[in-house]
Amino acid sequence: MIYAKTPLTPEIRAAVFRAWGAEGEGERLYGGEESAAYRLGDHVVRVGPAARGVAESEWCHAVARHAATTLPEAVAPLATAGGATVVVVAGRPISCWPYVEGEWPDSDVPAQREAGARLLARLHRALAGLRPGPRPVPAFQESGLYGDPPPDAADLHDPVLDRWLAAFHAGHPVRHPLHGDYYTGNTLARDGRIVAVLDWDETFVGAPELELAAAALEWGDDLTGPSKEFVAAYHEEGGTAAPLDDESLAQLVRHKLRREHAYFRKAAAAGVPHDEEDLDYHRARVELFHRLRP
Repeated sequence: MIYAKTPLTPEIRAAVFRAWGAEGEGERLYGGEESAAYRLGDHVVRVGPAARGVAESEWCHAVARHAATTLPEAVAPLATAGGATVVVVAGRPISCWPYVEGEWPDSDVPAQREAGARLLARLHRALAGLRPGPRPVPAFQESGLYGDPPPDAADLHDPVLDRWLAAFHAGHPVRHPLHGDYYTGNTLARDGRIVAVLDWDETFVGAPELELAAAALEWGDDLTGPSKEFVAAYHEEGGTAAPLDDESLAQLVRHKLRREHAYFRKAAAAGVPHDEEDLDYHRARVELFHRLRP
């Protein structure tokens, strides 16, 4: 996986100190395909991509801050004295977050997979009543979600899937904010317990069933299919998503895989290098898209 290499420049350091009083060594934290994260003492500074506007970032941050009011694990951005959560340096959105000690949970460990499912259920409950208004820029996951063929994934054109997605959403009207990228790399565990949900850049308003299916894939065996144990634990914890039959679970996962394919193509077109391991993984995920077809 290719992670962002955006540096923590002296200009960014100075702006962060003025806005939040944060200073420190600036240790680059692991992860981040678009935003680079650096630890400065008890703070984490995230340096976003130049293409991401302030309004988009603030909208996502507002969702995180709402979740944090009732969900202790939700890590929310810190506000400046003026109430903003973003400052712009050299065209890039900069935000500051509390540092949380931990490591990525292991989804191969059943107890941690179950904990991830139960946390997602509580996260959905925390967000269920929020009505944040339209997202300033549609999230990447939204393309093709309601039945319009996504133009950036024409080589995975599937009219049956498109019609199914349109019908599914017509019959499942519940919408509320979703994390948008709920996988182990956006959570942290400590002493066997998940203690943080991070990185809200992809949050958007959608059907919770979509995120449940996507997370069941990411927390299961991501090359063979979604974890039904994850789905069961989520429902046992009282998540907002409706029960999913096998076809619904498979088709929602296939939407995620098609968007993942489009993201891979976008990155490749932008010149992001991929080694043979990256290519093998991508090919396996495309094969899974076809294999899960009901």
